[in-house]
Amino acid sequence: MAKEKKSQSGMPLALIVIVLLVVVISGVWLYNSSSTTTTPAANQANQAKPTAVNIPPGASLGVNMIGSPDAAVTIEEFADYQCGACASVHPVLKELQGVYAGNKNFRFVFRHYPLGIAGHDKSFEASVATEAAGLQGKFWQMQDKLFTNQQAWTSNPNYRQMWVEYAGAVGMDVERFKTDIAGIQTKERVEQDMQRGRAMAISSTPTVLINGNPVPFNQLNITTLRQLVDAEIQKATAAKAASDTVAQPASNANSGSASNSASNSNAASNAK
Repeated sequence: MAKEKKSQSGMPLALIVIVLLVVVISGVWLYNSSSTTTTPAANQANQAKPTAVNIPPGASLGVNMIGSPDAAVTIEEFADYQCGACASVHPVLKELQGVYAGNKNFRFVFRHYPLGIAGHDKSFEASVATEAAGLQGKFWQMQDKLFTNQQAWTSNPNYRQMWVEYAGAVGMDVERFKTDIAGIQTKERVEQDMQRGRAMAISSTPTVLINGNPVPFNQLNITTLRQLVDAEIQKATAAKAASDTVAQPASNANSGSASNSASNSNAASNAK
C-alpha cells in the first residue's frame, strides 16, 4: 500500500514538470518565429520606404542606361519585378525619361534588385529574362512588358511561356531568348546590380536616387521629379559657369604676361 501511495503522489508532480517544459519550449519557438518572419504588411511597407544611401565614388554605371554618360544628373532606380510599388512607379519614370530625352544633362540607370522575400520567388528569374532581352537590344521593351503585365504573369504557373510570348511580341529571336535566359552571362549581370545594392545598404524597392540622394516614395510623381531634376541641372550649370569664370581670368593673366614679355623683348631689341 505504501508503494502505491508513493506512486499516486508522484504522478501530479511529473505532469506539472511536463506541462512546464511544454510551455517553455512553446514560448521559445514563438519568440524565434516572431523575430525571423516578415509579415506581408511589413513587406509592403519595405517597398514604399527608400533607404538613405550614397553612391560610392567611381561606381560603375551599369549597362542599362538611358541618356548621356557625361550627364550632370543621374537618376538611379533599384527595383524588383514582383514589387507592386515598382510597377506603379514604372510609368512615371518612363514618362520622365521621355521628358528629358536628348538632354545631355540627364541620365537614367536601372538596377536589378530582387528582394528574395515571400511572394517574390520569380523576381530574380524575371531580371534574368530582361537581361536576355538586352542581349538583343530589347531590354527596355521587355521591362515594360513585365511591369505592365505584372499581375498576369506572377499569378500564372506557366509564366515562363508568357515571357517567351512577350519576347516574340517585341520582335526578339525567341529561341535565342530561351537560350540566353539559361546562360551564365545574364545571371552575372543581375548579380552585379545586386552586389552594388547590397554595398549601398539598399533594403527596399523601389529605391530611386537623384545624384545619390534618395527620393521619398510619396514624391515619385512626375511633377516633383521634374522639379528635383531641374534643380540639379540648374545647380550643375551654375557650378560649371562659375568654374569657367575662374578659369578665364587665369587664362587672360597668362596672355597678358606673354604680351608684356613680348613688349619687353621688343623694347630691348630696339634699344640695341
